[in-house]
Amino acid sequence: MCGLAGLYYPETPKPVDPARIRAMTDAMAVRGPDGEGVWTAPGVGLGHRRLSIIDVEGSPQPMHDASGALSLLFNGCIYNYRELRAELATKGYQFRTAGDSEVLLAAWAAWGPAMLDRLNGMFAFVIHDARTQRLFMARDRLGVKPLHYTRLADGALAFASELKGLLAHPLLRRVPDVHAIEDYLAFSYVPDDACIVAGVSKLPAGHYLLVERGKPVPAPVRYWDVSFADRAKGSVKALEEQLVEHMRAAVRSRLVADVPLGAFLSGGVDSSAVVALMAEASPQAVRTCTIGFEEAGHDERSYAATIADRFRTDHRARVVRSDDFGLIDRVVAAFDEPFADASALATYQVCALAREKVTVALSGDGADEILAGYRRYRFQAAEERVRGLLPPHLRSRVFGTLGALYPKADWAPRPLRAKTTLLALADDGAEAYARSVGVTTPATRARLFTDTAKRALGGHRAEDRYVVAMRDAPALDAIDRAQYADIKIWLPGDILAKTDRTSMAVSLEAREPLLDHRLVAFSASLPASLRLRHGEGKWLMKRAMERYLPKEVLYRPKMGFVTPVSAWFRGALANEAAALAKSRTLADTGWFDLPALADLAEAHRTGRAEHGRTLWQFVMLERSLKRLFG
Repeated sequence: MCGLAGLYYPETPKPVDPARIRAMTDAMAVRGPDGEGVWTAPGVGLGHRRLSIIDVEGSPQPMHDASGALSLLFNGCIYNYRELRAELATKGYQFRTAGDSEVLLAAWAAWGPAMLDRLNGMFAFVIHDARTQRLFMARDRLGVKPLHYTRLADGALAFASELKGLLAHPLLRRVPDVHAIEDYLAFSYVPDDACIVAGVSKLPAGHYLLVERGKPVPAPVRYWDVSFADRAKGSVKALEEQLVEHMRAAVRSRLVADVPLGAFLSGGVDSSAVVALMAEASPQAVRTCTIGFEEAGHDERSYAATIADRFRTDHRARVVRSDDFGLIDRVVAAFDEPFADASALATYQVCALAREKVTVALSGDGADEILAGYRRYRFQAAEERVRGLLPPHLRSRVFGTLGALYPKADWAPRPLRAKTTLLALADDGAEAYARSVGVTTPATRARLFTDTAKRALGGHRAEDRYVVAMRDAPALDAIDRAQYADIKIWLPGDILAKTDRTSMAVSLEAREPLLDHRLVAFSASLPASLRLRHGEGKWLMKRAMERYLPKEVLYRPKMGFVTPVSAWFRGALANEAAALAKSRTLADTGWFDLPALADLAEAHRTGRAEHGRTLWQFVMLERSLKRLFG
């Protein structure tokens, strides 16, 4: 992968200091250890750090076309670049390199912004067109690759792959945004439509920004969306075969590389399916790796070994400590913004293991979102059926009353924790789902925020983005709407940000074949009963993979990377949780009721309540605030 950064002056073509551009790219050096470049002209400066994957010895960046009028910065991979290259050659374009970067320059010259419809890949790129005095910025459809931008005091539009690239510019004002804090405490990550640094934006997934000198900077333009509003026709068998073909094509397209390539193998359905299709397409043994934990309930090595043996992969496994607190600061540095999905620690570890042997690794990310694999979809479908039995006013009265009376029992087995379900049934589906994907509840956030913070929020509520996304979704039923919202919010904000930052922290390129946009569109067209059937998520995918994978892998309970943060705060990190209430960093914001936070930590330590994930949020928040704002 790569890191890009630059400056563009929309009003007046001021001179750009190359040292400023170099400082921005140097801050992201780990994204591109194999090469660097800086180019400036009146009103524009472009900088790049390269991780060489395709055309290793060629394709330096910033890249210019033969005329010198077009200049490119590119982070990502265009999987169909050979086909596009052949098509552009018939139009008279002559190529000087063998990689995918130059194809983007020719595609811009040929098709302008419409080029995006032809690209199959993960990307964030910037093209400066000196002929028209325009700057074009684009991000891939699902948001695999990041791109941040902001306006500086001197009028410049600054942009960078990561926030740390922007922070290297002295004119960026470092002021925390309380709205992003609200969002983070709700979800454990800062969503793509927010940023912890006030005034910084993230180009949304599936959007582009076209800036023309002498004109105001416009809003980003959406060029792609996924629709759940149309259902595919055909028998179950026919749709199963189409799904396999889409998956096979997605995996094969992502095997293009001029460096060692492998795969993450957890032993779960998704990574096992990817490895199976890689083995089918590869003449050599696929390189795979997995990490295990000492806790038997969290260790998936035996399942990974089963798959590795079946497909004769070149497999490596390593046991890691689930209580490796030393990784916390590395993760904080990699993400810039606070990020409290604790599985980031394990993801970092598997990326580091992969990087010892390969430079590119395929992952199974995305299948849960596009094929309804999460347990929460099953709950949402069941709750919606119950909601349909009563009119809204009666439902709210009945379930609201029962929920208020039912005791809160965080300690109890899930079937006995009915309070949350009863209160969810009292609400409409979008409101309930928005809370179900959250971590710290609105009531707890209200308890922890000061009056100063509440006034600054001005009524902003993190869950509203989910409510709006589900309300406006191109969808036919409740599962459609939940999946659509997750693809738009959770996927780029949490899952893909986690994979990008942890893989880039060790200079590894991660690829997600199950997020091929054609596969995503096909999956969204499947009848909901083929995505979720009899409580089984990813039903059609699992049925289709029975020809490749054993049933004990396909139909075992989902595990994932589990980090026991609740146990940490009753043990090794209990003192750190208690110390949060004395944090000068948190106190200086004026946003947090520290005595209330102390009560929260003590209630958790003594087992009177379950607040482990909220405490983890505050540990990561404090360290991020300290790094970002001093």
